[in-house]
Amino acid sequence: MACNKEAEEIYSKLTAGKLTFIFITLAGLVAMAFIAVYLGAASLSMKEVFDTIVAKVFPFMGVESSEIATAIVWKARLPRIVMGIIAGAGLAVAGAAMQGTMRNPLVSPYTIGISSAAAFGASIAIVLGAGLVGSGRYLVILNAFFFGVLTAFLVYGIARIRGVTAETLILAGIALMFLFSGLTSFLQYVATEEELSVVVHWMFGSLSGTRWEDVYVAGFIFLFCLPFLMKYSWDFNAMTLGDEIATSSGVNTTQVRVLSLMLATFITAGIICFTGIIAFVGIVAPHIVRFIIGGDYRFLLPCSCLLGALLLLVADTIGRTIVAPIIIPVGIIFSFIGVPFFLFLVMTKRKEYWG
Repeated sequence: MACNKEAEEIYSKLTAGKLTFIFITLAGLVAMAFIAVYLGAASLSMKEVFDTIVAKVFPFMGVESSEIATAIVWKARLPRIVMGIIAGAGLAVAGAAMQGTMRNPLVSPYTIGISSAAAFGASIAIVLGAGLVGSGRYLVILNAFFFGVLTAFLVYGIARIRGVTAETLILAGIALMFLFSGLTSFLQYVATEEELSVVVHWMFGSLSGTRWEDVYVAGFIFLFCLPFLMKYSWDFNAMTLGDEIATSSGVNTTQVRVLSLMLATFITAGIICFTGIIAFVGIVAPHIVRFIIGGDYRFLLPCSCLLGALLLLVADTIGRTIVAPIIIPVGIIFSFIGVPFFLFLVMTKRKEYWG
């Protein structure tokens, strides 16, 4: 009885610590979002920002705002801020889910080939003007999404030949990553200077030019897939102990691995088709969370969402303001932030938190 009571107290303390981390990260994300709305090349006061948001969200309160402030806040800044939150959360949870099912700390949407395939799809639209449907900007978006999703099916198809294990999925993903990277490089080689510039800029990863309709689509895909990933939290916990233990616990490892790969792919493709390639979020955010609160996926997935959103929002705000009015793409800024964090984790990692 005494041992059970002591174990319950320890569990309660650990849970309280994890909930505290969620609260602190969420509070930091809300504060950072407000700061991001305030900061920018166009100067606005805190009162103008507050009045503009209140006037739009609560029109019945009679708060007035200028047309200029409304255009800056609601058309220029808020769409990219909300997209940054969705992108950071989505890429982080996709990376966390992949690392759990593959039992590999280096797996992410980038290393499994999804980003490379999306870049190839975008390059086809930009250089060759070819695609399934759409025209102009939407041709690039739909091509990137289609090839990103296609990769997941190709990875599964290749892996199925040898059995759907973590190793075969990773190796198939890496092979396709190099294939699509080579095809993209070939298109860059034959592209004109103008086309090459557009392709390279897309691959930098940027939130510039984000529209509200982009936010709605990416947000819908993310919010639709997230509950299904959360449903597999216990399965991810079991699979970190090995497939044999997970199977003996009643987990269908093949089914969980395939479905989580598909869900993570849809989330990733639904984001990077609008933003371009943003690397490291899917690796860094889950590992920071795992380092702080441990590897319980019931908490790891939501905490990775919050921290990924916070880190990406910080990176985008720095990119918008550090040399304003020049905007540095968020993909570049996040690499500067993500690499030192990742190296720190590698140098100080505890063996047990890699799962």
